[in-house]
Amino acid sequence: MKLLRYFWVAFESIFANKLRSTLTMLGIIIGVAAVLITMGIGAGASASITADIQSQGVNKLTVNAGGSGGGQGGNTLTMGDVEALADPHLHPELVMVAPQYGSQATLVFGSNSSQNQVVGVTPLYALVNNLEVVNGRFLTEEEVDRWDKVVVLGSTVATDLFGQADPLGQQIRIGSDLFTVIGVLKASGGQGFGSNDSQAFVPLTVAQGRLFSAPRHRGSLTVTAIHLQVSDAGLMNQAQRRVEETLRLRHGLKASDRNDFTIFNQASLLDTLGSITATLTVFLGSIGAVSLLVGGIGIMNIMLVSVTERTKEIGLRKALGAHDSDILLQFLIEALVLCFLGGLIGMGLSFGVGAIVARIPGFGFQLIFTNFALVLALSVCTACGFIFGLYPALRATRLDPIEALRYE
Repeated sequence: MKLLRYFWVAFESIFANKLRSTLTMLGIIIGVAAVLITMGIGAGASASITADIQSQGVNKLTVNAGGSGGGQGGNTLTMGDVEALADPHLHPELVMVAPQYGSQATLVFGSNSSQNQVVGVTPLYALVNNLEVVNGRFLTEEEVDRWDKVVVLGSTVATDLFGQADPLGQQIRIGSDLFTVIGVLKASGGQGFGSNDSQAFVPLTVAQGRLFSAPRHRGSLTVTAIHLQVSDAGLMNQAQRRVEETLRLRHGLKASDRNDFTIFNQASLLDTLGSITATLTVFLGSIGAVSLLVGGIGIMNIMLVSVTERTKEIGLRKALGAHDSDILLQFLIEALVLCFLGGLIGMGLSFGVGAIVARIPGFGFQLIFTNFALVLALSVCTACGFIFGLYPALRATRLDPIEALRYE
C-alpha cells in the first residue's frame, strides 16, 4: 500500500509541474526512440538481406574458376568436372548441377544498346538459382542441344533495350548474331555486375561455341562456374568437402597445391551475415544509448532542483514522523515514473517513425522492433531512473528537519 501511495504522489508531482516534467522526460524519450530506431534499422536491414539470400536458395554451392590466396591461375573448370559432379553414384547429395560460361558483350536493339554480362546456361540454372520468369519462358534442353539463338533478359536489360515495349519475339544483336527474346526475368532487386537483373541468358552451347569461343582444358570445354543444389541444408559442409575432393583429384592437384577453384557456400554466407548484422545492431544501439545516458543526467539534475524546491516540504514530513526510507522512496519512485513514462512515449515515437518509413516508396526495408529491443529499452530507461534518481533521493533524506523547516 505504501508503494502505491508513493506512486500516486509521484504522479501528482509530475502533473503539477507539466512543463518541467516534459522537459525532464525529453532526454529519455529521445534516447529510447534513438535506441529502438537504430536497432530497428539494423534488424530490418538484416532481415531484408537474409531474405534476398534465401530467395536464391540456402542449399546452394557455387564453384568458381580460379583459386584464392595464390592458387593456380587460368580457368581449369570444365564440362568434364560438371559431368563428374552430376554423377549420382559419386555425389548422391547433389540434386542439380548447372554449369555456366559467360562474358561481357554489347546488346543492341534498334538505336538502343547496353553493355552487359551474357551468360550461357542450361535450364537447371533457373531452378538452382530460383529465377522467376515474369514474361515468356526460360531456356529448354532442346534449345541448348540445337544451339538455338534465343535469349532471356534480366529486368534491367529489358528496360534498357525496350523501355515499356514488350520484348517477347523481338530480335536483338549480341556480337554479330541475332537472338530472339523468349523471356524476361522478374526483378530480383540486386545491383551491380553479378545481379540477374543486369544479365542476359543464352544456351550454354551457344555461349561456349558461337559467342565467346570457350577454350578447352584437357580436351574439354571450360566453364566459368558450376552451380550446385544440395539435397539437404544439413549436408552443406559435407557436400562442399566432397566436391572439393572430386575437383582436386580431377585437376591432379598435390596435397601441397592450393585449389585452382573457389567454392562459395550460401549457408556459410548467412552465418557470416548474422554475426556481422548482430555486431552492427549492437553498435547502432550503443550509439543511441548515449542519448539515454544524457537523459538520465537530465533526470538527476531536475530531481536535485526538485529536492531544493521542496526542502520545506521534506522538513515538514520529517517533523511529522516520516522516516528516511519514506523520503527516499518518494523521490526515487518519482524519478522511476518519469523515466518509465518517457520510455513509453519514446517507444510510441519509434513505432510512428517505423510506420512512416514503411510508407516511403522505394525504401529498401522496414524497421523491425524485436521484443528483445523493446524490453531492453524499457529496462535501461528504468535503470537510468533508479541510478540517476538515487543520489537526489539520498540527498533529500540527509536534510536536517529543523534546518529544512527554516529554509526559504
